[in-house]
Amino acid sequence: MLDRIGDRWTVLVVGTLDDGPRRFSEIRRVVDGISQKMLTQTLRGLERDGLVSRTVYAEVPPRVEYELTEAGQTLRAPLKALERWSIEHFGDVSDSQREYDSRA
Repeated sequence: MLDRIGDRWTVLVVGTLDDGPRRFSEIRRVVDGISQKMLTQTLRGLERDGLVSRTVYAEVPPRVEYELTEAGQTLRAPLKALERWSIEHFGDVSDSQREYDSRA
């Protein structure tokens, strides 16, 4: 479970769905760099874990929306805290990485 929650794409997809239901193409536009295959895998995994629901509307053309379930919504606060930490410490981590790489 932790490997899914801590996954880069999961964090970004959950953050995108924080604003409410979205279609696949909307999520893909917002999540920079994610491939169609990876977004499909991420959404399926989140759906399987009960964190995202998938709703198919009987329209022509068919419309499918994804949204956070109640369980998925409980991830918002911890992921926001992780995001804040990342922003606050980005410079320090980058400096440490450069210093480490220069010694290698």
